[in-house]
Amino acid sequence: MGRLNRQLDPTQTGFEAEKLEVDLHKRIVGQDEAIEQIINIYQTYLAGMASAGRPIGNFLFLGPTGSGKTRLVEATSESLVGDARAVIKIDCAEFQHSHEIAKLIGSPPGYLGHRETHPLLSQEVLNQYHTEKMKLSFVLFDEIEKASDALWNLLLGILDKATLTLGDNRRVDFSRAMIFMTSNLGAAEMSSILRPSVGFAAGETERQHAAGVVDEELSDKIARAGQEAARRKFAPEFMNRIDKTVVFKPLGEPELRKILGLELNIVQQRIFSSASGAPFVFSLTEPAKDYLLRMGTDMKYGARHLKRAIDRNLVHPLSNLIATDQVRGGDLIRVDFDGSVERLTFFKEAEDMPAYAMVQMVDTSIAPPLGTFSAGAVAETPRAANARGQRR
Repeated sequence: MGRLNRQLDPTQTGFEAEKLEVDLHKRIVGQDEAIEQIINIYQTYLAGMASAGRPIGNFLFLGPTGSGKTRLVEATSESLVGDARAVIKIDCAEFQHSHEIAKLIGSPPGYLGHRETHPLLSQEVLNQYHTEKMKLSFVLFDEIEKASDALWNLLLGILDKATLTLGDNRRVDFSRAMIFMTSNLGAAEMSSILRPSVGFAAGETERQHAAGVVDEELSDKIARAGQEAARRKFAPEFMNRIDKTVVFKPLGEPELRKILGLELNIVQQRIFSSASGAPFVFSLTEPAKDYLLRMGTDMKYGARHLKRAIDRNLVHPLSNLIATDQVRGGDLIRVDFDGSVERLTFFKEAEDMPAYAMVQMVDTSIAPPLGTFSAGAVAETPRAANARGQRR
């Protein structure tokens, strides 16, 4: 046996973890730390080094609304099992009273409605998206700060022992689950850091954030604000069961511009997979994109405000054009901005485009959610088919 003194690199990740990391960076913008924490836990699980008798990972995501907390959980599910619907989402606002816990675990035998109450967290629900290759479950407790004491007690057992006892004494195993909890705690403090109320720093800090220039000191202040808010709200026994606490940073203009591109691609995929069977392609000019960003940029609401701006200014007008037969399958639509009327304008640039040409114009590097658009799913347009028939 030869002796070696070769230095090893523990920062490298395996192929599967690296693949997940690349995919998450395509889907999630501006939250690199949160992605890194998920990759670390996933790599530990793949290596067989995860703690026995506990969930694969317990994550607490803090930060303002619209910063991507829930979206990151869905993106992880999409990347690993191919479907965002695999996330079991528990809205804690629906469990603010102790008696409502019966919806989660079912009523005990002898209580009214015992047989009619199907628990939301049964083993069958947890395993329904398992495959031979990937046996992972994703459980999301949204707005965890609104949970009742009864839900807190259930959570402590899940986070520590990966076990939940249902109303009929059946046990649910969470040892193959990633547990995510989200909260807006600390959002007000983060906003006050980014928007000081007085002095020169007030305008300067906000301008830096809007431009995407958030220095390390400011990032640390934001992270501390979120973590301190969590410690004030949550008991020590709860915080001790969390593997990773991540504070999501508010999104600036550069991040929102990238998210705009992702959202426009989702709208295009929606058009390709619509039940009308008449796919077409649209493209936005830079002034049109700037207008959507201007209408959709809000530090308080984050990316959710941008989605509403896209729906209101782009999706609804396109729907009207489709319904009135002004836009048909195979069309190329250019979307511009008219400053005189302060709204988007729509022009037909081409028609009867073949399916392969439309696919080439669309970014398909990110796999869409299961059951939506795929490159091979774009059918030949009706007008193109009729024209081909006439030529024959």
